[in-house]
Amino acid sequence: MRSFRNNNKRPRYRSNGDKNFKRNGQNNSFIEGQNFQRKSPGRNNQNANKLIDKYSDLAREALSNGDKILSENYFQHADHFLRISNDKDKNFTKDINEIQKQEKNVEISENNKTVDQNQDRKNIV
Repeated sequence: MRSFRNNNKRPRYRSNGDKNFKRNGQNNSFIEGQNFQRKSPGRNNQNANKLIDKYSDLAREALSNGDKILSENYFQHADHFLRISNDKDKNFTKDINEIQKQEKNVEISENNKTVDQNQDRKNIV
């Protein structure tokens, strides 16, 4: 008698060797309200300008071939990366402005200290 066992099928249950599977209660960090972030947040951000050019070129090429739907899809991709680039630039300028404000505050506080020291010296004399 033949055995009709098919060894090529995936099992219907998860084995103990499946390390990527998380059971309830093992990973509470997402449930606790922590913000979801990608493992590599800067992966596409550094190439956003290149991707904008790439998808814009693809959209123009698709439009010249007469495929309006594909060109619209590519234009939406380009728009997405344009927004990412704008957000990145906005955050960058915001960070620079904060650093400049902190530096000005440090300079002002140092100037106030020297003025106070000079006044103290005048009072002593």
